[in-house]
Amino acid sequence: MVAQIPTETTTQVIYPDCDGQPMSDNTKQFRWIVTIKENLELLFAENSDVFIAGDLLWYPVEGNNKIRQAPDAMVAFGRPKGDRGSYRQWIEGGIAPQVVFEILSPGNRMSEMSRKLHFYEQYGVEEYYIYDPDRIDFTGWMRNGDRLESIEDASNWVSPRLGIRFNMQPDTLIIYRPDDRPFLSFVEIDNRRQQAEQRAEQSDLRAEQAEQEAQAARQQAEKLAAKLRELGIDPTNL
Repeated sequence: MVAQIPTETTTQVIYPDCDGQPMSDNTKQFRWIVTIKENLELLFAENSDVFIAGDLLWYPVEGNNKIRQAPDAMVAFGRPKGDRGSYRQWIEGGIAPQVVFEILSPGNRMSEMSRKLHFYEQYGVEEYYIYDPDRIDFTGWMRNGDRLESIEDASNWVSPRLGIRFNMQPDTLIIYRPDDRPFLSFVEIDNRRQQAEQRAEQSDLRAEQAEQEAQAARQQAEKLAAKLRELGIDPTNL
């Protein structure tokens, strides 16, 4: 009788694409998340090696699906654009998202935010920003070695990685692109697009009207010249 040697079996680790949590708790939080994420997409639209996502699960450690976080918005330089079910760092060349954003809602607890700060500090985030649209409060942290250290004055701060500027006003946070154009909501962007199209149409209409007036003037001049020639007058000598 031949003894059966037990074979070692390995359990495949599943990395869920959803944590069962809502993307936002209210419309204000959702609007800010979308505005930041989509404006960053526009800012880096021509750079194929900048991956931007909103509310995407990030797994930093292979083999452990319990260690994870879903930043409201995150930016990973050195990673290609494209769709993903989750951001598994070992598949992404070991690159951690360098910049993350969190938008607070009334349901956020200090213990939860402390845990997130520790997570981002431990797993390589370089810049971490939090905005509370209800309290109009903006805070940020920058990496210094192994630590994320609080930015002393974030009221007019420029992100080293993104080049964007955060400007705190009494009633809101304004984020400016490197060319000093502000981040806009989708509705604001579309309104500006429509206004630009209207200006272009009006400009084209004015140009068309000017051309029609010039053509009418030329025709009138030609008729006058013809009349003068009938009278024996050379219009070129006038």
